[in-house]
Amino acid sequence: MKKSHLILSVAAATFLNSCELLDDFTGDPIVDPTELSFTKIANFANGAGDEGFAEISAFDAKTNRLFIVNPNETEVSVWDVTVPSSAMKLSSIALSGTPNSVAVYDGVLAIAIENADKQQLGTIDTYDTETLVLKDSYVAGALPDMVCFSPDGKYIISANEGEPNDDYTIDPEGSITIVDRESNIANTVLFTAFNGMSIGNEFRVFGPGASFAQDVEPEYIAVSDDSKYAYVTLQENNGIAEVDLQGMSITRIFGLGAKDHTKNGNSLDASNKDDIVGNFKNWPVYGLYHPDAITYAKVNGTGYLITANEGDARDYDGYSEEERVGDLVLDETIFPNAEWLQLDENLGRLKTTTANGDIDNDGDFDKIYAYGARSFTIWDTNGSLIYDSGDDIGMTTFDLNASLFNNDEGEVDERSDDKGAEPESVTTLKVGDATLLFVGLERTGGTMVYDMSNPSAPEFIDWLYNVEDIAPEGLLAITADDSPTGENLLVITNEVSNTITMYEIK
Repeated sequence: MKKSHLILSVAAATFLNSCELLDDFTGDPIVDPTELSFTKIANFANGAGDEGFAEISAFDAKTNRLFIVNPNETEVSVWDVTVPSSAMKLSSIALSGTPNSVAVYDGVLAIAIENADKQQLGTIDTYDTETLVLKDSYVAGALPDMVCFSPDGKYIISANEGEPNDDYTIDPEGSITIVDRESNIANTVLFTAFNGMSIGNEFRVFGPGASFAQDVEPEYIAVSDDSKYAYVTLQENNGIAEVDLQGMSITRIFGLGAKDHTKNGNSLDASNKDDIVGNFKNWPVYGLYHPDAITYAKVNGTGYLITANEGDARDYDGYSEEERVGDLVLDETIFPNAEWLQLDENLGRLKTTTANGDIDNDGDFDKIYAYGARSFTIWDTNGSLIYDSGDDIGMTTFDLNASLFNNDEGEVDERSDDKGAEPESVTTLKVGDATLLFVGLERTGGTMVYDMSNPSAPEFIDWLYNVEDIAPEGLLAITADDSPTGENLLVITNEVSNTITMYEIK
């Protein structure tokens, strides 16, 4: 494992809760090490057998309890991590529906719970973290997929995905539920004001017969440090929505554009059938960012949004946009070498979309769009791109351990024709004067660590990989002030292996 060569001053961080907030650090450093280290101090399983016993987690500093989303058993699992190396499982919180997300603020646990009929309204339920007694239940939109508190604790926010049924005959509206904790009232905000609008910059509205409000699928939330605005990823749509929390309204929507894989630094390995591992090339392909997780960080007084660009396709029985390049009809003028491009060892295996690319509507494809950008991106709060990691994730993981390259629990290179490493999750932590960024890789595995103290030029530090962990789904930073060990911690929940790993950061 590559060690850090970054000299940092370690101090208490200001991470507040699972809304993914990082404030400016204003205190004086308390330690001045010559090396930043990440030590695995705990690894335990929350279930055995099939995947889905451990997804997202939240930590309560009052009780030293870790709350883990456990969809397979329709519960939130509860662990005492006072001594992380000897974590003890406590009585779980049994639920009437499937949990998707958890968040904690000041002794209150919030759970996003989907309806047994996913197209119907879900709920946000809150519990006392000590007694595990239900406090309140609020009606949310269809399929609440992520929940968090605002930094000041005034609001609970959920991103309600509103996915269609498999036949694509029922498509509920995507929405955002905001609970005002002072009035104890929940309001669900819809996107109906945008019906008929064109956002532009590769923002996609393409579901069969769907209005704008039906088509958007809110995925993940970040909240500004002043608790005024939430930023919500609309993954399949390739955009981000800005939400005024006090006004309980959607103020802006940003299209995120597409990544040009012909440019230097944006290469990709596009085939799992070329008999070459790490076959990085520039191809005539555009990558839709399709962000999953998003986090907010304030660096040198400026707020930034960081996204994990996982990529996602709509692939249902009633409608599918997914097709391989080898099965497309490519415009012969734009792609005079189409026959060569469509060989399996070139672009033929790459999964693309039929919803975009036929620019002149003549039945053939003028542009090739892939899912996800195989990267993380730093944006300003107006949706302008500050930095994209390009092909760094693929290149770095290949250089450090080629046997894990684009690997989905099976053969090496297996996911190159899909979305590569699939950056799934992001979180940040202030360590001294440095801002650390953590990026979880669903398919390759492990978590990459960067110093993003200069948001326009982050520096790679380390790749935290543990062979026992498969498919990191959630990342959680715990500050030294809140930590049971007195040191900064990173908690990784792994969806396929059902494991939870804790790293101590010094």
